[in-house]
Amino acid sequence: MEFIPGPAVHRVLCADCGTPIVPNSANLCVACLRNTVDITEGIPKQASVSFCRNCERFLSPPQSWTLAKPESAELLAICLKKLKGLSKVRLTEAHFIWTEPHSKRLRVSMTIQKEVLTNTILEQTFEIEYLVQHGQCPDCAKLAAKNTWKALVQVRQKVPHKRTFLYLEQLILKHNAQKDTISIKEVRDGLDFFYSQRSHALKMVEFLSSVAPIKSKSSEQLLSSDTHSNTANFKYTYSVEIVPICKDDLVCLPLKQARSLSNINPLTVCTRVGNSLQLVDPQTLQACEIPAHIYWRTPLDSLASVTDLVEFTVLDIEPDHSKTRGKLMLADAQVALSGAFHSSHGNHNMMDFDSEGITNQIFHTRTHLGAILQPGDTAMGYFLTNSNYNSDHFAALPSSNIPDIILVKKAYPNRRKKSKARNWRLKSIAKEAGEEGETSNARGAIGRMGGRDQKKVDEDYEIFLRELEEDPELRAGINLYVAPEVNMDAPEVKKGPRKKNQYAMDVDEAAPVATDSEDVEEEPDFPEVKLDELLKNFDEMALEGDDTEDA
Repeated sequence: MEFIPGPAVHRVLCADCGTPIVPNSANLCVACLRNTVDITEGIPKQASVSFCRNCERFLSPPQSWTLAKPESAELLAICLKKLKGLSKVRLTEAHFIWTEPHSKRLRVSMTIQKEVLTNTILEQTFEIEYLVQHGQCPDCAKLAAKNTWKALVQVRQKVPHKRTFLYLEQLILKHNAQKDTISIKEVRDGLDFFYSQRSHALKMVEFLSSVAPIKSKSSEQLLSSDTHSNTANFKYTYSVEIVPICKDDLVCLPLKQARSLSNINPLTVCTRVGNSLQLVDPQTLQACEIPAHIYWRTPLDSLASVTDLVEFTVLDIEPDHSKTRGKLMLADAQVALSGAFHSSHGNHNMMDFDSEGITNQIFHTRTHLGAILQPGDTAMGYFLTNSNYNSDHFAALPSSNIPDIILVKKAYPNRRKKSKARNWRLKSIAKEAGEEGETSNARGAIGRMGGRDQKKVDEDYEIFLRELEEDPELRAGINLYVAPEVNMDAPEVKKGPRKKNQYAMDVDEAAPVATDSEDVEEEPDFPEVKLDELLKNFDEMALEGDDTEDA
């Protein structure tokens, strides 16, 4: 095979150093070309970026602040925008060089190309060092100053307890609706939410309308105006009122409204409160739903709340399996006041004839709890025979349609007698530090009134925790977390004073506490909070993300 040589490569000497090179338009080698022409001229080798330590955002030129993680593409884009003269060259590659997180320095390696002579493109790699300067963004500056809110949402409910706001706080945390809140202040009958933008307040009002039956009104206040540019600065206030009816409340509907709602019995029990009220007649299992706009046409109050519940003992119950509605079942029950029977003379039960009046009577009633009540159980209900209600709608009812007792829910008295620690806890929206008039370290958004209502707040909080334990459907809508530092296998202390903590169940004052000689049996059907219902990643909540407060 004949060898064919390739074309000869002609080389010339570099005009500066004399090194043989392939001919080019400059007749210079790469080293001499770099010494002669610097393509990085006009690009600074040092720059600075502004960083806000409060919100952890970087200043993206010219005025926007962007949340960027270390060595992320967003942060790299911010660094490149800070360089002048980068538009005159072609950027081919850029990446971060690792530095110590506490050094307040960012190092970026860049590779650029530029045409220096005719048909001669030079490529060069160099490093740029950025100094991280700590500052404060305009939003955080407004938060640091006082009286800078632009929108206010006033949430009110005219009831003598705080359980609705405790549940509302958990819904806000579950849906992360508190992220735009500047501060929260507790006032009489409700809470005030402050925002820096009007859109954030409107978003909160929409969220409240989706989880509770409310009505809202808006108002605005002129702060300043500019006649030359035809602009004005306003403060907006949104007043939100929640329906003053809660779960398990006794409600007496007006006769005309009851007839419009499928002719339901006016005496009903509220079974659920969402964006509408759900009522049920315990005598017939007939149910109705009252939306918010229909309720506010003819507003009404509840006859009695859970604080008026009386404890009864179920003597006998006959469920009617043919009359059911979901989990509800109609049943005929025989009940007596708790304590009407007492154990004496061995295992024989006898009536306490020493008691006078109606404490030793047996009452017959119909209930919608036939699926869960058994003889010997304890139930909570309203004692209508022994009650006096100041209501024109209730007074207009025929006495033949008013039962003696209306049972509402099953109770677990033995559970409350035991000083058993809870294995779960709740998050809470952390309060601001240094609030005016603040004298206590109360939890979250509820209980900031100082020592004035602290005892009432603790009682409402305990009732709320018990409702969560006893109602699986109620706790399904919120997040529960595994309680740290709680030893569930620790022996119970039955003598001496017991240290109170957030997870422990308070003992009823009227109920006898179990002693060594008296062993209290726990209810077998108590709806325990299982571990699969709890979340493990418990993070303390804060308005700004750095303040912590226990739930």
